[in-house]
Amino acid sequence: MNSEASGGLVLMACAALALVVANSPLASLYTGTLEAHAGGLSILHWINDGLMAVFFLLVGLEIKREFLHGQLRTWRARALPGIGAVGGMIVPALVFVGINLAQPATLRGWAIPAATDIAFALGVLALLGDRVPASLKVFLTALAVLDDLGAVLIIALFYTSDLSLPMLGAAAVAVVALFGLNRFGVRRLWPYLLIGALLWWLVLRSGVHATIAGVLLALPIPAEAAGQMGEHADESPLHRLEEALSPWVAFLILPIFAFANAGVSIGADAIAGLTNPVTLGVALGLFLGKQIGVLGSVWIAVTTRIASRPSKAGWIHIYGVALLCGIGFTMSLFIGLLAFAATPEFQTDTKIGVLLGSILSACTGALVLRLAPRSMSPTSRGPRLT
Repeated sequence: MNSEASGGLVLMACAALALVVANSPLASLYTGTLEAHAGGLSILHWINDGLMAVFFLLVGLEIKREFLHGQLRTWRARALPGIGAVGGMIVPALVFVGINLAQPATLRGWAIPAATDIAFALGVLALLGDRVPASLKVFLTALAVLDDLGAVLIIALFYTSDLSLPMLGAAAVAVVALFGLNRFGVRRLWPYLLIGALLWWLVLRSGVHATIAGVLLALPIPAEAAGQMGEHADESPLHRLEEALSPWVAFLILPIFAFANAGVSIGADAIAGLTNPVTLGVALGLFLGKQIGVLGSVWIAVTTRIASRPSKAGWIHIYGVALLCGIGFTMSLFIGLLAFAATPEFQTDTKIGVLLGSILSACTGALVLRLAPRSMSPTSRGPRLT
């Protein structure tokens, strides 16, 4: 339970199980259960809008902690992973758009390959143990956190339905109330969570995707203990909530999401669909776009002295991490569901593309890092890339 690789491994296992079930005699039971309704929403809707809001709450808490007390607390620390994250989002999106340029109906999926799955990527990195410099884990974590922030902004700005101004106004009042609790020094979690539940319902009804409520709830959660400053952050409500949510998200919520969304029937149609623009755009965006975007932007930042390479890491190590950033699984699937909510056939193509791109990126990245030297001296330029 304490292993950093475990969450990623459980996620992989549930995705594999979903594929097995979707291609077995249990397929009709699998789809029927997900389509069954409870409380006005389908089971799949509850998973994607309800449980995933808790995941986004954890993402928001992690982003806030990293900016206040963690690896992103200074502009200098943010420079290299920030530049890598931006490059790693722009180039995959351009790859997708380039492949789908003649298909206007599919261009809405441009953001699908722009995301990185932090659980998968860190899980693969953790499995390699001490074969990679510790600074790479710090770099990948910071890059993935900033990538998550970019994904949240993309979802909020580009994947909303018809907006309800009254519900948006009520949601804004709830957010103000949450910040009011912080301003008046409330350190108990239950008032925040109570208003947060109301906020989730209001955002769900507003037309903005309900998972954004999780991020909005995270922002006002106090990052310091009562009467204490940042050095006592481990006693803060933010830390306590993050610690409480982490195992539930890693070992229940994300595996359930993977099982509910990774199941795709691999028949003749699916195999023929490997050359569909959506499938190719997603797969190549994750596998080629991510490595080109991350490695290229980091190389520019280092050679222009905007930022420095991670300690004891050569360019071969950074290339391996750039490959791992192509593991888009959770976030890519999620954005795909939003992008093609009204076109199930494109959702299937998205799932195949995400699985292909993520598997290629994970296997290639792990192989590169496995064959790379354990570390490079701080003055070494590392292997030349040709």
